[in-house]
Amino acid sequence: MKTSRVAGKKVDKAGVLEPAGSDGSVVVVRPAGYPMRGSLQEYPEFSEPDVFEYYAQEQWQGLVARKGEYLFDKRMFPDFAFKIVDVKPEGSVINRKTTFVIEEIEPEEITVEGDEKVLFEDIVGQESAKEKCRLIERFLEDPERFGRWAPRNILFHGPSGTGKTMLAKALSNRTDAPLFPIKATQLIGEFVGDGARQIHQLYERAEGVSPSIVFIDEFDAIALDRRYQELRGDVAEVVNALLTEMDGILPRKDVCTIAATNMVQAIDLSIRSRFEEEIEFKLPDSRERFEILKRHSVTFPIGLAEDVDLEVIAERTDGLSGRDLVEKILKTALHKALIENEETVSGKHFEDSLSKVKRSASSQPPRNMFA
Repeated sequence: MKTSRVAGKKVDKAGVLEPAGSDGSVVVVRPAGYPMRGSLQEYPEFSEPDVFEYYAQEQWQGLVARKGEYLFDKRMFPDFAFKIVDVKPEGSVINRKTTFVIEEIEPEEITVEGDEKVLFEDIVGQESAKEKCRLIERFLEDPERFGRWAPRNILFHGPSGTGKTMLAKALSNRTDAPLFPIKATQLIGEFVGDGARQIHQLYERAEGVSPSIVFIDEFDAIALDRRYQELRGDVAEVVNALLTEMDGILPRKDVCTIAATNMVQAIDLSIRSRFEEEIEFKLPDSRERFEILKRHSVTFPIGLAEDVDLEVIAERTDGLSGRDLVEKILKTALHKALIENEETVSGKHFEDSLSKVKRSASSQPPRNMFA
């Protein structure tokens, strides 16, 4: 049964609450969260309900309390919403005699990433990266063996689409360790302190189901070299909170942090030094490109025409990542064939997709444009 707190005491939610006096009233509120916030929504902790009551009386004095409406915090947690679930009597004006009851909510079920389809065998190439990840795998399977020597902070780096996220998922699936994925851009909140709270809550959740993996994608969004920080605004409080977790100042038992970036040279050196291991992901070679094309094309809803030579296509796609091959070559060719109501994907369809990739590449700015 859910319970509520009033003046430091628990009472049943189903209990009948009577106004404290002729001029008093009772308002039951439930933490409802922020109007617009990502998956790491945090609820303030209410260790002293009587202090909260005084705070609420002062902040919302003069407002009319109606069941089903919301009260918004404007001070400690700006725009945090409390839903009014009950009022005695209805339509009471909040004053210094109003009794506030905080309805406790059950802890949210932790939702973590799970993709049973992603296995180590599904990742073509990246043999060196897989080899280095064996240490992480052994740690997640037997964390007690490592003690203070556990692999805490690992940096995945390499071109976009080379399998960094897939390998993190594969590690999670092989070891049954929960994976907590988040994009670094989600950590930059609207209000000061938002990002720091999200980071600390993320690690608290990960520690609660450890051994586990915290996977931070697009890491350069918050860890950019100080020389370029004006390009993205001030996220110092986000970085400081993350470094606090990574440095073990707040000890998180059996939590491994994996950050991923395709701009490793732009990472601030003071942050990069926190990673005890850097694992590089490389673009596939011709043999690996052929294997990727072959593996994914067999899942086409229609077959390949006899004039399609995947080995030749692999030779002609130097510089493309595995994701590029799937999304820009295979998918484009397949969609073209389906639009034309063809029974097979022909060499012409692949020629069209190859020409589109070449046109797209020629329109890109030079890589060193902003160096």
